[in-house]
Amino acid sequence: MKILRTPDKRFIHLKEYPFDPHYTIVKTHDDSDLRIHHIDEGPRNGPILLCIHGQPVWSYLYSRMIPFLTEAGVRVIAPDLPGYGKSDKPAAREDYSYQRQVDWMNQWLQKNDFSNVTLFGQDWGGLIGLRMVADNDARFNQVSMGNTGLPYNPDVPEDIVKKVKEFRDDPTPLTMINFLKGFINTGNSQEEYLLAFAHWQKYCWETKDLPVGIFNSMSMERRNKIEFSLEQLMDKLGLRNISPFRSILSRAYEAPFPDPSFKMGPRAMPRQVPIFPDRSLEAQKNAWEYFSQFEKPFLCVFAGNDRITNGGEKPFLKKVPGTKNQPHVLNIGGGHFFQWTRPKELSEVLINFVKRT
Repeated sequence: MKILRTPDKRFIHLKEYPFDPHYTIVKTHDDSDLRIHHIDEGPRNGPILLCIHGQPVWSYLYSRMIPFLTEAGVRVIAPDLPGYGKSDKPAAREDYSYQRQVDWMNQWLQKNDFSNVTLFGQDWGGLIGLRMVADNDARFNQVSMGNTGLPYNPDVPEDIVKKVKEFRDDPTPLTMINFLKGFINTGNSQEEYLLAFAHWQKYCWETKDLPVGIFNSMSMERRNKIEFSLEQLMDKLGLRNISPFRSILSRAYEAPFPDPSFKMGPRAMPRQVPIFPDRSLEAQKNAWEYFSQFEKPFLCVFAGNDRITNGGEKPFLKKVPGTKNQPHVLNIGGGHFFQWTRPKELSEVLINFVKRT
């Protein structure tokens, strides 16, 4: 497996990310070395909160929360998933799968020997983190999750599967506008939801130089419209790295990717979400069987205004015993990436949850 490593100089001038790096080497399926980065902040003897990010971000997403958490005595561990941030990046889209991410992060967890852990997982951080809990029960005291889920879809009708796959594999051009218009999960039919998500899968898979900085800037901050339009224009002209119009946040999310060859993780992972019965079915079934018996505290923290995951807490509240009598927060606001837009509010919820036990 060919593996790329982002030069350290790409991260030197990042704002709001003064954290020392920690590295762990794990093995891939072909015995290659894969280096995973994490940050470790707060008192060494404090309760551990393991914060796992999703796509297409990295541990930078938690940088605004960390001061609130550490001031309250919480030890924050925030890794970068392989393919993201300061972690190594397998160089082919086909190198990435849901199971491989789980396997890599299980090795990382075990090599660092973390225990008495509270998980907080968002987006892919939930999909991967929840599987890590199921595989390493003794290492986790409790679970919190936000704007995420544990997809398990054994009964999607074949005609819907066929229609969505035909759309996703068709070479017709796709725009983000269509995606954002369609991807509002507010009670849409199963077919509408799967077609909407297929927009995102298709867009990421086919876009050779995925505009990660622009996408995250659009999702997390308010910009001057003229400045933002100029950044998009410079990006289309291939002048991203010299553009004077990029925001601090946009620069931070492009930092891990010196060129498009480094972006295979963000491009590949949306296709790995198990929305059909042909992917990760047995592993997801086993994980749900595990959580249906899970009596440790389990907290749901959702934005309530997230286009992607509205209602994602419902199967957990229905099926997981540990959710009973927990102070769930289902409308904290802030959209999909509420770690950045609601750092104080989200930190307070997690601090209270950690300290209750």
